[in-house]
Amino acid sequence: MKKITCNALIAATLVLGASPASARELAVLTRIDDKTVELTREDTAPVTVWISADTLLDKGDTRFAASSKDGKLTLPIPVTERRYVILEGKGAHRTVVAERVLPLQQGSNFRDIGGYVTKSGKTVKWDKAFRSGAMPLLTEADYKLLGQLGIGNVVDLRSLEEREVAPDLLDDRTGALFIANDYSMKPLMAQYGKGDGENVYKGMEKMLVPQFRSIFRRLIADEGAVVYHCSAGQDRTGMATGLLYDVLGVDRDTIVKDYHLSTALRRTEWEMPKVDPKDYPNNFIVQYYFKDGKDKPHKAEPLFTPTGASHLVQFFAYIDKQYGGSEGYLKQALGFTDQDIAKLRATMLD
Repeated sequence: MKKITCNALIAATLVLGASPASARELAVLTRIDDKTVELTREDTAPVTVWISADTLLDKGDTRFAASSKDGKLTLPIPVTERRYVILEGKGAHRTVVAERVLPLQQGSNFRDIGGYVTKSGKTVKWDKAFRSGAMPLLTEADYKLLGQLGIGNVVDLRSLEEREVAPDLLDDRTGALFIANDYSMKPLMAQYGKGDGENVYKGMEKMLVPQFRSIFRRLIADEGAVVYHCSAGQDRTGMATGLLYDVLGVDRDTIVKDYHLSTALRRTEWEMPKVDPKDYPNNFIVQYYFKDGKDKPHKAEPLFTPTGASHLVQFFAYIDKQYGGSEGYLKQALGFTDQDIAKLRATMLD
């Protein structure tokens, strides 16, 4: 099975920072090979290490180590199984950790958003929400792995042009509710291309209100895990994830570092089927992906402006000025109430 490790995860580590504390995570799982993962933690207080099929500790779980003080451990978790490591410390305090990047054979930028610690000391729950790029070329092994996630909802942020050539199949394979809103990519890209490459997300939050509202509604409903995605899993998906983390209370430094992981974690060759651009002369997204030729995969572009600013940092500054922050955007633009936001936090945080 092809692994999303080695060069991609090394590059991602360089972006995110070498230590778990820099990303405000209590522990990190990194895949080493098809059979093993490495657990890393900075706090070396003694813990019992369990391997579990879910995020709850119960009788069916396997105890790997007792009173471990190791900062690093190699654990036998095969690439074909979604497993969680539960660290049980003093006073039955428990920390759950999972692989953030799912090791799909032919997926791109598919990640669990859980595990980050908020400014108030809570932790974003694993297994509640997943972000991704497009998924038109998933293998049977990929579907088997994703079938272990308890997916109840797939929110497709893409336009009609994108869905025409690369339709979702994940909802068909998992029985999940599929949600998409019809719109053309042309006005969105016209907005994205305005100006000098600065503040490229400005205004997109208005054009994507139906899509963003759907994500938050499904998270609040808490009816199975929510998978949301666009084509690259970095711009529209990155904006949505940034807003979600910000409302949940994750610090913005961590949010921005996580946002920039997309450059290393994208697999553009799996985001678009192998088609002949000549068959789609009026489809912008096809022309974009194959602008260098149909046999040359599109390259992931760093998410920075010509002056070196992060697109997401600029977006947050705009949201703060326009709406008074991400919570203000959810209320003013998406129509959510204080009660809705409180339920979102209760559902998404430990």
